[in-house]
Amino acid sequence: MIDKKREYVKQVVTASEYIRRKVDEIPKICIVLGSGLSPLADKITQKTVLPYVDIPYFPVSTAPGHEGGALIYGDIDGIGVFIMRGRFHYYEGYDLSVTTFYVRVMAYLGIKTLIVTNAAGGINDGMTPPSLMIIEDHISFLAESSLRGPNLDYFGVRFPDQTHVYDPEYVEILSEASAKLGIKITKGVYAFCKGPQYETPAEIRALKILGADAVGMSTVPETIVASHCGMRIAGISCISNLAAGISPKPLDGQEVLLNANLISNDNCELVMEFVRRIGEK
Repeated sequence: MIDKKREYVKQVVTASEYIRRKVDEIPKICIVLGSGLSPLADKITQKTVLPYVDIPYFPVSTAPGHEGGALIYGDIDGIGVFIMRGRFHYYEGYDLSVTTFYVRVMAYLGIKTLIVTNAAGGINDGMTPPSLMIIEDHISFLAESSLRGPNLDYFGVRFPDQTHVYDPEYVEILSEASAKLGIKITKGVYAFCKGPQYETPAEIRALKILGADAVGMSTVPETIVASHCGMRIAGISCISNLAAGISPKPLDGQEVLLNANLISNDNCELVMEFVRRIGEK
């Protein structure tokens, strides 16, 4: 186990050194693009594009809407950012240490803020797709922990506190930014399920009782690792469909992508305004 831990850290260092050689400067912000948010990559300037296939030990995105994965370096109004165009999911067959590998690399490079976005199924009453939700907290205890195994002491402690995974100040900044832009938004709890099958109506009823407002198949493993690394985290869910038993029709991946694309402009503008605000601090 010790040798495996050393090898994993060595891989993180190797990938980090490759990225460092390819960009002019390491930014403090990394943005993970969920379904429908890929147009944000076209809005940044001074771009350097590093395909995932070229970065040592990076996996490849295979999920619909995440093809052509790349790490992009550029500017949003003069504020340097990394953009993850495409992410990696547990349901693709990757171990969680692989799906969260990029987070370790970002932490090793010195990234301080992780902005995560995703497409999610709406659970809470009154949700109407497509819409946006600020993630205030998450539910993940039905899934394997992305911290399972030997602790990576360089990054964080064995038993990290999870009281404020999603930075409360960032939640308020997102609220203020959405108000300025005239974007209707809610706040809520995101539940992680492993997928790739959608949840059953009974599972959705159980999650609703537990306090979940939306459900999806990504984000939480990454934010747990980012929290372990001491990053500040902001999360936005695009409510792209109603969850099973709430929706009057069978769930369809095409509906998810369609609705995510319909609200893509608002989502992009909100993320950019958020970056401007935290970049000024």
